[in-house]
Amino acid sequence: MKRRDLLKTGALAALGLPLIATDVSKSLSKPSNKTKVRNIIFMVSDGMSSGTLALANILSERKFGKMSPWMQLYKDGKAVRGLMETSSASSIVTDSAAASSSWGGGMKVNNGSLNVGPNGEKPVPILQKFKKSGKSVGCVTSVPITHATPAGFCVNVESRGDQSEIAVEYLPLGFDVMLGAGTEYFDASKRKDKRDVFAEFVQKGYNVVKTKAELMSHNSKKPVLGVFQEGSMPYAIDHANDETLKATAPTLAEMTKAAIAQLEKNPNGFVMQVEGGKVDWAAHGNDTPALVYDQLAFEEAVEIAVEYAEKTGDTLVIITTDHGNSNPGVFYGKKANDNFDRLKTVKHSNEWCFKLIQNDATAEHVIDIFKVNQGITLKKEDAQLIADRFKTVTEDDKYDNRKLPFYELAMMQRSEFSVHFADMNHSGDHVELAMFGAGSEGLKPFTVNTELHQFMLDVTETVFKG
Repeated sequence: MKRRDLLKTGALAALGLPLIATDVSKSLSKPSNKTKVRNIIFMVSDGMSSGTLALANILSERKFGKMSPWMQLYKDGKAVRGLMETSSASSIVTDSAAASSSWGGGMKVNNGSLNVGPNGEKPVPILQKFKKSGKSVGCVTSVPITHATPAGFCVNVESRGDQSEIAVEYLPLGFDVMLGAGTEYFDASKRKDKRDVFAEFVQKGYNVVKTKAELMSHNSKKPVLGVFQEGSMPYAIDHANDETLKATAPTLAEMTKAAIAQLEKNPNGFVMQVEGGKVDWAAHGNDTPALVYDQLAFEEAVEIAVEYAEKTGDTLVIITTDHGNSNPGVFYGKKANDNFDRLKTVKHSNEWCFKLIQNDATAEHVIDIFKVNQGITLKKEDAQLIADRFKTVTEDDKYDNRKLPFYELAMMQRSEFSVHFADMNHSGDHVELAMFGAGSEGLKPFTVNTELHQFMLDVTETVFKG
C-alpha cells in the first residue's frame, strides 16, 4: 500500500472511532520519576479559558507590577507545560462532573455523571485508591464541597445534582480534609430529609469547623470537615472589600495552606485536589470583576502549593482546568488600556451589585450602585433596562444567573472594561495543563484528560488492588 493511501486509510478510520477511548490511558508515558513523588496537589481553576489566564496576568502586571503566579512559572521555566483534550463520553464539550470523573475514575463518562460510565461502569475514584494505599487525602474548593469537581475525585453517583446524597456518600470514606461551602447539604434544618449530616461527621470522629477562626485554630490529628457558607464562598473581589467576609470566610489560599498542614502529618504522604470553582461561576455570568480576581485568588493558592513543593522536593503540583468557559478576552480600542485599568480599582462583582438593586429601583439608583462599587458610569437607558428587569425579580432570583441581566450588563461593560465574552457556557477548548516539582518531567505536550488518572498512580508508584 502506498504511504499516502495508508495515511488516508488511517484518517478515515479515525473519523469512525467512538467518542469513548477505552485504552486512552495507555498513551501517557510513565514519568521517569527521578525523585519519588510522595505528595500530589491537583489544582483546578474550574472553567478557565486561556483568555481568563491572560486577563488575570494582565491585571496583575498593571495593578501589582508583577506577573500572575501561574504565568511567572512559565516565564521562569519552572513548570512543564502542555495542552489537554477535555471531551466527555457524550459531548465534545464537557461539564465539570464528566471532566473531574475523567481524572478521578480514568474513563470518559456522560455529562452530569460522577464516575458512572455509559454502560454503568463504576471505577474506583482516585482519592479512594490513594486513601486505601495509606496516604492522606482531601479536597478544597470555593464552591460546595459536594459540587462536581471535588466529588469527581471521591464518589460514584449517577447525577451531579444529588448533592445532598453526595454529602452522605462522603461519610464512610474517612477522607482527612474536606473544605468548602454548601451548608445546606449538611445542616438538618436545610436538608429536605432533616438529616443532621454535620452531627454524623462528628460521630465519625471529625472536627467540624464552620468559620475561618475555627479552621485556623484547628490543631488536631482528627480529620476535618469545614463548611463555611451556604451556596458558595464569596467572590474574591467581594471578600477583599467586605470586613465581615474577611473575618469569617477563609480564602482559597488560606484553606489550601490549612489543608496541607493537616495532610502532611502522614509520613506516607498525601493527595489533594484544590478547586477555584467560582472562576467557572463568574464566567457563566460574564462577570468580569469576579472572574479576574477569582483567577488571581486561585493563583494565590497555586503559590502556596508551589512553595510547599519547593520545600519538600517530593511533591508534584498539577495545575489545570477542566474546560473553558465563555472565552473572554480584552479587545482593541483607543481606550482599551484606560478601560481595562478600571479593574484595578473595582470593589465588587456584578453579582454583588445586583443584590443591592431593589424591585422599585430607579435608573439613577442603578447608576449610583455601579459607580460606587465599580467606578463605571452606565448610560441612563442601560440603567433603566436593568431597573425594569428587577421589577419582577424575587429575592431568590438574585442568586440565579439565568434570571438576571448578566449578559446585558456584560454587553454594557464592553465600553467600560474592554472585555468581551463569546458566550455564557462551557467551550470545547484544549486547555492549559502544567506541572511543577517531582515527576513533572513525565508530562507530554498533549494529554487526554483521562490519562491523568493513571499518571498520578504511576508517579507515586501506587498499585491499587480492589
